[in-house]
Amino acid sequence: MSEQEAQQPAMPVFGLEKIYVKDLSLEVPNAPQIFLEQGTPSIDIQLQNQTNGVEAGIFDCVLTVTVTAKVNDKTAYLVEVHQAGIFRIQNIPEEAIEPALAVGCPNILFPYAREAVSDAIMRAGFPPMLLQPVNFEAMYMQSKQQQLQAGGEAQP
Repeated sequence: MSEQEAQQPAMPVFGLEKIYVKDLSLEVPNAPQIFLEQGTPSIDIQLQNQTNGVEAGIFDCVLTVTVTAKVNDKTAYLVEVHQAGIFRIQNIPEEAIEPALAVGCPNILFPYAREAVSDAIMRAGFPPMLLQPVNFEAMYMQSKQQQLQAGGEAQP
């Protein structure tokens, strides 16, 4: 290795190593009666992102999407997917790691989670559901703002 190569900083790395479904749950608690109910279902969607360090520069990110549909106050279905990915994040400034984990990783995982949710709902006998795109950057900024207002230390 030449002296010039030794002085050059290492190239930043943000790479996807693996995408997988960590957990998938589907419940239709009021079947078969729920299929006879009339009315438009009310839909509740919850999102959560969690990251864990696996080893130096390797992170496991899990995006949890929970969708609950109710018709006339009866649960039609409940779907929860834990869509996960293993990411390699190296040679980037320390302050950029948290946004990469909170914004970049969920942006990559969300289309896979959306497909898993839609597929599970259709297999349960309900019309397909297409989850709308999510602005994870806005969610991250809102979370940081709430932490600052609460006077707490920011957590990824």
